[in-house]
Amino acid sequence: MVNDSKLLVERVQTGVRIEKRILKVLKAFAEYHDMTLGDVLEGIVLHAFDGKAPFSPASLERIRELKKFYHLNLDSTASHRLQEIKAKSPRQRASQQTKNKG
Repeated sequence: MVNDSKLLVERVQTGVRIEKRILKVLKAFAEYHDMTLGDVLEGIVLHAFDGKAPFSPASLERIRELKKFYHLNLDSTASHRLQEIKAKSPRQRASQQTKNKG
């Protein structure tokens, strides 16, 4: 039985940092299903909170294709091991550009 009644929620804007290729795959997956990125993330989290798999076999196949397209070679074994590349400050970038010109 499907319960189609709407649930009213309060959403907030957030500034979450996420690995670039993961985000590309998520956004493409959301676009493919005509959903927002937020809707996809909420669905994944709600399924995970219930201990359920969030994706059908067809969705998993689409995700595999998107991962190939966006060169995403990470899987769950990478969880908790990702380390962000330190971004250069504007001063460091300008110094590097000056060195490259000379």
